[in-house]
Amino acid sequence: RSEQQFGFDRLDLSGKQEKIIRHLLAQPNGIILLTGPTGCGKSTSLYCFLSSINSVQRRIITVEEPVEYRIPGVSQIDVKPEIDLTFAKGLRHILRQDPNVVMVGEIRDVETADIAIRAAMTGHLVFSTLHTNDAVGGITRLLDMDVEPFLLSSVVKAFIAQRLVRTICPDCVQMVDYPRDYLAEIGFPVKELGTRFRRGAGCDQCRQTGYQGRAAIYEICLITEPLRKLIMRKRVRVTQTDEVMAETTEEAGPVVAGEAAEIN
Repeated sequence: RSEQQFGFDRLDLSGKQEKIIRHLLAQPNGIILLTGPTGCGKSTSLYCFLSSINSVQRRIITVEEPVEYRIPGVSQIDVKPEIDLTFAKGLRHILRQDPNVVMVGEIRDVETADIAIRAAMTGHLVFSTLHTNDAVGGITRLLDMDVEPFLLSSVVKAFIAQRLVRTICPDCVQMVDYPRDYLAEIGFPVKELGTRFRRGAGCDQCRQTGYQGRAAIYEICLITEPLRKLIMRKRVRVTQTDEVMAETTEEAGPVVAGEAAEIN
């Protein structure tokens, strides 16, 4: 485990996304959840979020499995199942130390979800992760854990889904055009059918792959008033992703993964 520099400059956020996330991080309490599969960069994003709000005025404590990097000024605890130190027990322990900000590596069970929600209700800002395919899936996952809808809708501020995608090699990048019929067939928006694309031709720098490095793309689902009403009626399902994101983007703007991919 080593110390590294984490900050917003390490995240591939659009200007709109950064503004929204900075606003979320400025909240005194509530829960912010990152979602996505294993290896998509959720931990790195969490470290960047914590580093950006790390100061002597805020006591930050984390419980992780494992602690991947050390952040100066942040108290970090390793989960150790062999001695019965679970996420739930670690979270319950650190709440007795009067933190301002808490980070739980992952919400895996009902007990951890319940403690995290009650921590947010008592004035803590809580960060954690869930394994779901998209941001809206985080809502259904918590509902499936029997989290009360009125608690979910009142304390969760946002679900942020992310993925890592390969980036085009800058040394062999080429601009290419694809037939409009082909773009329409694969579901590209009609108003963007004339878009030009970048493609890596392959060179020695990228070992003839056309790609070099990776970038994160994000999908942000804010808990807005229309979405709260859906949650209260338990009418949010994975099949409603497009409808829920449409409600969210009316207030937040189009900050879904597609836009981020276009920007990056």
